[in-house]
Amino acid sequence: MAKTKELSKDVRDKIVDLHKAGMDYKTIAKQLGEKVTTVGVIIRKWKKHKITVNLPRPGAPCKISPRGVAMIMRAVRNQPRTTREDLVNDLKAAGIIVTKKTIGNTLRREGLKSCSARKVPLLTKAHIHSRLKFANEHLNDSEDNWVKVLSSDETKMELFGINSTRRVWRRRNTAYDPKNTIPTVKHGGLNIMLWGCFSAKGTGQLHRIKGMMDGAMYHQILGENLFPSARALTMGCGWVFQHDNDPKHTAKATKEWLKKKHIKVLEWPSQSPDLNPIENLWRELKVRVAKRQPRNLNDLEKISKEEWDKIPPEMCANLVANYKKHLTSVIANKGFATKY
Repeated sequence: MAKTKELSKDVRDKIVDLHKAGMDYKTIAKQLGEKVTTVGVIIRKWKKHKITVNLPRPGAPCKISPRGVAMIMRAVRNQPRTTREDLVNDLKAAGIIVTKKTIGNTLRREGLKSCSARKVPLLTKAHIHSRLKFANEHLNDSEDNWVKVLSSDETKMELFGINSTRRVWRRRNTAYDPKNTIPTVKHGGLNIMLWGCFSAKGTGQLHRIKGMMDGAMYHQILGENLFPSARALTMGCGWVFQHDNDPKHTAKATKEWLKKKHIKVLEWPSQSPDLNPIENLWRELKVRVAKRQPRNLNDLEKISKEEWDKIPPEMCANLVANYKKHLTSVIANKGFATKY
């Protein structure tokens, strides 16, 4: 059947005016040359909505019923990594034929969007328990307590690391112009390992680790950098050293060395980089270094140390002042990994 032409707003308004004047549907239809059913629809719409123009149309009906939507949401809630193809097959088994695009549109209407899963450390039940224990035990510690903590960690600085994710503005067919490319190496090697520390008063010394670090090298690094850093940051008496549970850090020889040097160590939960505020400083350092585009590993070391020293003490103090938020987040997430 051919689509009928819609009546203009003037005609619709005239129908309503004649109805208000007391005319019945048939008389109005005959006078205006319209169908009685058309006149009736316009008058009933006016009585219900007090308008004569067309109401917004809902569009095409949903291909997936409310029951099907509930099935999709249940599957995604139970397993967020479920693919659109998996959902298409699940609905097909239930007698509902839809495309992946329809699945995607349905999920977006329900407030979900496809995102890259965050990579976090693998946590066992023991890890989760120790993280919750640490967070609850220190949740009410005063800021003065955290000011006395000298946090440390190691990190890998890659020559082309952060640059690898950069975008460039270029013209067509210039993708391989050297200015528009990022150099990479097949088997790695263009990186250095760094040890560093910081407190609420600023950054301590930054040391390049040459070769494979073992327990003996770790003792040497601490001996050459830890105490000078503590003095430079005026940590005073009673400061506490923090490092993670890397095997070299928890080895018997390391514990004996720290005990011999009368260094108090903060008990630390394993697999918890999100609880160590120095991770934020590593990110800041890598961004700063990438902007200066080091040319080789020696240049990378030199620039890293220069930029580490430039990190403002205010940033360090702010990380310590807001540390309670990290503990609160871990508790709220029931011991699982959190953003840092």
